[in-house]
Amino acid sequence: MLDFDTAQDRLIQAAVRPTRSERIPVRAALGRILADTIQATLDIPPADNSAMDGYAIRFEDYQAGQGLPIQQRCYAGDIPEALETGKAIRLFTGSLMPAGADTVVIQENCTEESDVVYIQQPPHKAQHVRYRGEDMSQGKTVILKGKTLSSGHIAILASQGITEVDVYPIPKIGILTTGDELTAPGQALKEGQIYNSNAPMLAALVEQLNAKVHLVLHAKDTLEDIQTALTTLSNECDLVLTVGGVSVGDKDLVKPAIEQLGGEMNLWKVRMKPGKPVALAHIGHTPIVGLPGNPVSSFAVFTLMVSPMIRVIQGRRHATPRVLYGKLDSTTVFKGSREEFLRVQARPDTDGFLYLSPHAQQGSAIISSLAWCTGLARIPANQAVGLGATVAYYDLKHWGH
Repeated sequence: MLDFDTAQDRLIQAAVRPTRSERIPVRAALGRILADTIQATLDIPPADNSAMDGYAIRFEDYQAGQGLPIQQRCYAGDIPEALETGKAIRLFTGSLMPAGADTVVIQENCTEESDVVYIQQPPHKAQHVRYRGEDMSQGKTVILKGKTLSSGHIAILASQGITEVDVYPIPKIGILTTGDELTAPGQALKEGQIYNSNAPMLAALVEQLNAKVHLVLHAKDTLEDIQTALTTLSNECDLVLTVGGVSVGDKDLVKPAIEQLGGEMNLWKVRMKPGKPVALAHIGHTPIVGLPGNPVSSFAVFTLMVSPMIRVIQGRRHATPRVLYGKLDSTTVFKGSREEFLRVQARPDTDGFLYLSPHAQQGSAIISSLAWCTGLARIPANQAVGLGATVAYYDLKHWGH
């Protein structure tokens, strides 16, 4: 059996980074992946200015109890006069700093009488001054290629006067489920049938990553039907996910279907629970990943192995998000021959630690645990792990987006 890290790395290596980009308006760029590093062409702030409503002075002019005549009142957007010795200029947040001034005294620390300001608390030199370029300076890298653009990045782009930006195309993901025992939600169940929960679940997982679900197909358990579906999906999608049908049973026809289409499928047994059977193939240049049929197993393999592939195809800087660590909050002692990824709820406590409480039912068919959990706790193989043990934690806030 392959160990988990090797299997994860093989799937990441099978993903291909994008080679083309498209230009879109900045207002439509939220969640898209930046295709070029952005460097500042403007200093931000563009000039020294006041961070507060108050009075601009020369620090050396301050003397306790002595008033400073107000030379000018300067609003944001006005051009201030050069500050004369022994005087003050009334400023407001964003007002340009007058030449000769080096300090702003906030209005709360001042009183004003007959156009003379009296400073009630000793100021500190250079306080409340925002200096030109202290946020962004010309030539400085402000957003790296491969970043997922957030609202903060949109603010940076707008502050630089940028209206259009180059991003990578949104990957098109195809999903194929197989099995005559499955029926679509909304249809009447016949005896021996169950509803197909994998297809909508995987579609939702894809969309959470800001990728596009291009096609979702279901094939009957016939070689011809599966081949037809695979041909369509591999021709139109950047990545195809299949669910079930990759084992060695009489109706596990995905492997022979891929082989007859000219592909080669590598079926692995991964030393992980849930999610032991995982497959990788290519039809042409399109990678095909075979997921296990149990919904929880399919969820775990997608989250831990397929989502990194999609991040690569998207052009993101990092395929794998950060892994956190927490303390297991369970009296159960876990020990198995495979690494186990427990569905857990994470709870931060006042001691600064993250505590991980496992779901009571860890079976691979317990679909309700997926809505309950906040992430997956990694339990090493062949080790007794119990209450208080520190384990790796894959937070769905990071690994699912």
